[in-house]
Amino acid sequence: MENSYRFFDNKACQYFPCHKGLENFNCLFCYCPMYLMEHCPGKTEYIEKDGKRIKNFMNCTFPHQPGNYDKIIQILGN
Repeated sequence: MENSYRFFDNKACQYFPCHKGLENFNCLFCYCPMYLMEHCPGKTEYIEKDGKRIKNFMNCTFPHQPGNYDKIIQILGN
């Protein structure tokens, strides 16, 4: 895929890819824009640390799948 406003891959990033298993890895949403949402469409898991409940995105690839761009924009627009 070509870099555009809907897709960007940064293969020079020291963390690329931050998740394994995707052929076309979209870095556009490097930091998940749905982080603050209690319920998001990705595979969110929670961990306890120092008595706090923290989201763990290690197994979530939803924002990095190129086909989910429109879904994310729709969710953020609501």
